[in-house]
Amino acid sequence: MRDSSEARQLYFVGAAGGMESTLVRESALAFSGCHEVLAGPLHGVHPFRALASLVKLTIGAGQALFKIMRIKPQVILLTGGWANLPVALAARLLRIPIVIYLPDIEPGLTIRVLQRFAAKIAISVEASARFFPQGKTVAVGYPLQENRLNATREQALERFKLDASRKTLLVFGGSRGARSINIALGEQLERLLADGIQILHVTGELDWERAMREAGDRREHPDYQAFPYLHDDMALAFAAADLALCRAGASTLAELPLFGLPAILAPYPYAWRYQKVNADYLSDRGAAIRLNDEDLSSRLYDEISNLLQDEARLREMGRRSRALANPDGAANLAKLLIETGGA
Repeated sequence: MRDSSEARQLYFVGAAGGMESTLVRESALAFSGCHEVLAGPLHGVHPFRALASLVKLTIGAGQALFKIMRIKPQVILLTGGWANLPVALAARLLRIPIVIYLPDIEPGLTIRVLQRFAAKIAISVEASARFFPQGKTVAVGYPLQENRLNATREQALERFKLDASRKTLLVFGGSRGARSINIALGEQLERLLADGIQILHVTGELDWERAMREAGDRREHPDYQAFPYLHDDMALAFAAADLALCRAGASTLAELPLFGLPAILAPYPYAWRYQKVNADYLSDRGAAIRLNDEDLSSRLYDEISNLLQDEARLREMGRRSRALANPDGAANLAKLLIETGGA
């Protein structure tokens, strides 16, 4: 970030060839420039790949140094990922303060390494403070998109043409989808619809065609609405739902509580333990139920049916979820960056 007489300027640096640069360019965020540096993983990969990554990171550090010297930022925000390492090294050499943001509950290896370079570590929830030196963390919440903050249930019911007197289940797995969740839902779809449950199903773009083949004639059922992906309307899907079935990525720590939405969380089993820790954070506080991926087929129908039929339990889970909400994450993080950068 760099300050000017008119406005603060934001610059983005990501890994060369990474999908994040594409997402940034497609977003509505007003970056003054988008840049890429070479980087690669060092942990948990074949030794030859680690060696190649080391070469990339060395070159990337030189690229980052050159770019940062040109931009002259007052503060740098790092969010994890190996592209952050060359940027962190360059920032350290140039004595530019660093703020790290941790979206999940537990930090991964990259953030554990980078935290020694940081002036401050912004965490989503206070439970993450135990992983870092005392006094170094600031609990800011999770930065949410503005459309999440403005969505109402009335708008949502109108958008999806739902019956307010009946229960609505929202199923999603992110932009790429969650195939095991989609398969488990497909297996129980007929029973759930027969129970009178309204279903909003966001399959993910990669699993859309397979999920629709599995749904077959049920695609035309008036209580089943399927989408490959929801962009701005995802906020309305949250607002419309009485129960969510989803993974336990970092955003669920903020989005589910914002809407006071009870959830059945099926952590992605191949992402080390981040999602399991996130799911346990919500389930331990009575806001969600954790259901392991391998148990989806055998337990999904009973878990959904029991919850949606128990109004008192569903309401209590919603209350406990809402108690964890922090809608000011973006403003809090911006304030911390400004204070750390001295702007």
